[in-house]
Amino acid sequence: MSILQVRDLSKVYGKGETTVTALDKVSFSVDKGEFIAIVGASGSGKSTLLHLLGGVDKASSGSVIIDGNDIGKLDESETAIFRRRNIGIIYQFYNLIPTLTAEENISLPRLLDNRKPDDEKLRNILATIGLSERANHLPNELSGGQQQRVSIGRALINDPAVILADEPTGNLDSKSSREVIDLLKLSNKRYGQTLIIITHDENIALQADRVITIGDGKILRDEVVK
Repeated sequence: MSILQVRDLSKVYGKGETTVTALDKVSFSVDKGEFIAIVGASGSGKSTLLHLLGGVDKASSGSVIIDGNDIGKLDESETAIFRRRNIGIIYQFYNLIPTLTAEENISLPRLLDNRKPDDEKLRNILATIGLSERANHLPNELSGGQQQRVSIGRALINDPAVILADEPTGNLDSKSSREVIDLLKLSNKRYGQTLIIITHDENIALQADRVITIGDGKILRDEVVK
């Protein structure tokens, strides 16, 4: 069953002679629980694709349908609510709130949604990401790898339909990178999360179920890995 459908998705910047086509009629679907890696050279369009999938940017044409909802038809407020409830986004540079503790950063999507904290879910996530003993620490009291684990916990707290990760290991050393990828794979298996990772690391890509290669705004290859 497809949890995500991308249909003829295009993104064009500028007009006339300055027009740049970042994405050109891209189409693919993702089944619930799949682990997808998106790869491509710098400027290939993969980050643009991720921003469109996450509702961070609007497409010029085409559609992104997540769990039956066409996010392109939502207004700005509706998109923000949908993203908070249905999409977990993990960035390369963590994007944590510096004045909030680890557990407060993880709980933030629920609080912004005016929902009560789920204490049991929070404890489970803290245990899963290995930060139960550092729940009350601020981001500047955590290592880079620990901060990225917090951002993963934040992405998991609302049981999103899709988790999107943009170069989640790009700012980490090799040991922390392995730990973060292992954690994302665990969330994929334990919670059945649908996971889409943008990466330039071939070793990470080969751990996915499928690898989609982007070039010049188009899908060059869509290959099943395992």
